[in-house]
Parts: sequence; structure tokens; C-alpha cells
Amino acid sequence: MTLRQRGFTLLEMLVTATVLVILASAVVPMARNGVRRQRELELRRDLREMRMAIDSYKAMAEQNKIKGPPPENNYYPESLDILVEGAPVTGKDAKVRFLRRIPVDPFTQKAEWGMRSLSDDASSSSWGGGSVFDVYSLAPGTGSNKVPYREW
Repeated sequence: MTLRQRGFTLLEMLVTATVLVILASAVVPMARNGVRRQRELELRRDLREMRMAIDSYKAMAEQNKIKGPPPENNYYPESLDILVEGAPVTGKDAKVRFLRRIPVDPFTQKAEWGMRSLSDDASSSSWGGGSVFDVYSLAPGTGSNKVPYREW
């Protein structure tokens, strides 16, 4: 082999680089959508977990299994912290915990959530206080289903 026959030509290198750029430009958006989808699934799971904990607290308070809030709160917890700290069991020196911790919102990276009480409007973005009837994400933006994260 002579010196000219070894290695790649400039044209071969340009063609290879162009093909790699085209492939990379197709993969990057798919990876971004995959990360977004994963965060959305985590958000749905966190919201479901907190809503189930709120419902469990309410059911146990209605059955007088725990020392719940006053009846004017309709047996809903006064804050999310009560679900983590635990509610005292009626007649025993023990507590029932409904959450291990308040989940971190995958979009805001904070353990802060919007809350609604029974007296709040369904589309309200402010908490009237008293009891926690529902939770929602404080993340800006819209999900892949075209619904804002605050409405999930």
C-alpha cells in the first residue's frame, strides 16, 4: 500500500459526520420526550399517592379510629404534614402514618404542592385553609395530554 491508499478521504469523513448528525438530531427529541413522559408518570403517581392518603385519613376519622379534625372540616386533614407525622389512634398511645414523606414534585424539584379545601372553587389556585381536600402540582407548563399540570 502506498501512502495515499491508507486512511479515509475527506469526502468519506464528511459523509460519516453528516450521517451521525442526522441520527443525533432524530434521537435528541425522542430522549427529551422520554424524560418528560417519565416525569409526568412520576407526577401522576405522587398525586395519586397523596390523594389516597387523604382519603384514608378521612375514612379512618369518620370511623373514629383516629382522633381526627373537627366535624366542620368534614374529617379531612388540616395539612399534609399530619399525614406524615401521623394521627393519634383512638384509645391507644400510638399513631397512624399515611405517608412516609411528602413527595417531591418532579417538575419543580420541591416538596411543595398546591392544596384545596372543600370551600375552595375547583379551579382555585389559593388554599382557603381549614382542611386539605385535594392537592395539585405548582409546576408551570402543560402536559403531553395538553392539560396544564395544575389541573391534574
